[in-house]
Amino acid sequence: MTSAPRYVYSAIFYLLTPVLLIRLWWRGRKSPGYRQRWWQRFGFVPKMENSPLWVHAVSVGETIAIAPFVERLLKDYPELPIVITTMTPTGAARVEGIFGNRVCHYYCPYDLPDALARFLKRVRPRGCLIVETELWPNMIIGCKKASVPVIVANARLSERSAKGYAKVRGLTEPMLSALTLLVTQYQSDADRFLQLGMPAERIDVSGSIKFDIQVDSDIREKGAQLRQKLGNRFTVILASSHEDEEQQLLTCLQPFIERHPDLLVMLVPRHPERFESVYQSALQYSDQVIRRSEVPSLVSDEAARIYLGDTMGDLMLLYAASDVAVMGGSFVNVGGHNPLEPAVLGMPVVMGPYYFNFDAISDGMTQAGGMQLVSEMSGVIDLLHKYYVSSSLVDEQGSDALAYADSQRGALDHLYKEVTARLL
Repeated sequence: MTSAPRYVYSAIFYLLTPVLLIRLWWRGRKSPGYRQRWWQRFGFVPKMENSPLWVHAVSVGETIAIAPFVERLLKDYPELPIVITTMTPTGAARVEGIFGNRVCHYYCPYDLPDALARFLKRVRPRGCLIVETELWPNMIIGCKKASVPVIVANARLSERSAKGYAKVRGLTEPMLSALTLLVTQYQSDADRFLQLGMPAERIDVSGSIKFDIQVDSDIREKGAQLRQKLGNRFTVILASSHEDEEQQLLTCLQPFIERHPDLLVMLVPRHPERFESVYQSALQYSDQVIRRSEVPSLVSDEAARIYLGDTMGDLMLLYAASDVAVMGGSFVNVGGHNPLEPAVLGMPVVMGPYYFNFDAISDGMTQAGGMQLVSEMSGVIDLLHKYYVSSSLVDEQGSDALAYADSQRGALDHLYKEVTARLL
């Protein structure tokens, strides 16, 4: 029987369904992917055979994090069908870009009882692997009713998120109790889940699988080629940026750019629907703005002062062409984005004050000397002055970042053993 809190939650979710559809349509104006395959969000997917493994990765970051795990499954279990669901079109694009037709992609159904029941009946998964902390009550309890074991991988829970879950304990406790296993990144995450009612015997601490990221040699080679094409200049990249962060950086950086014409600034917005607005904004600071999507690969971009990364799936390549990484989402109240991606390329990393999504990783990398924390964007400029005149400082902090990332590897092997033992 549905508990009273979940009944109320589901009723509210049903009432909001028209709003969700309108929001999909509205967001589809700038990102057409939101209007595509919308029926899958209500569980209307093709019927499947052979009981696939269901992997849910909400968006780009989670897809990239779990990609090495899925690649290993595809190699070790070539007959195992795998379904990956995401919530965003950018996540869907990354699934297609990484795996092609080797896996099946659907949009995850909304957390509505009938949508989840329909999805589970048609897909018939042998197990569900949720990446990080994408926890939905009807999804998890629906899997339990359908005898589908659920493992949460790479789970993290900030203090702020824990307080939010605690306010709806009537939803949180039954949901956590329905999990087969919760694999957290750190003991602090495990402690917060324990306080919310997660059974201790079903919590495992493994470290973060994001440390196990692998960089293909062709990424480094293409990055070196791009750097050469851009004039082999000192390059700072603002990665996965959100609204207002590009303007913050360019405003602070403008006097520096005027004094150092050989400096190149790369801007890589997090969301593709912002590409055009960021381009127009960049033109207010320089008339030498180059869009990656519009420049033939063999054309020299040495005249560019600002380089806009407005293509999908190229962030690691753009990191490889840069000297210093400034993490987007950390200068607005978003919580930051993955600093390990530039770290594994041996780059110094600069993080703003809002890094709660990666607090443990950021604190560890800072202590190791590979990351610099600043309270506002002007602090980035102060650091760039130092980096610009001292390549040895760039090399030293980049080496520290890489050493820290390498020292924390191993969580992927741990997770692989748990998942294959329990879900396959």
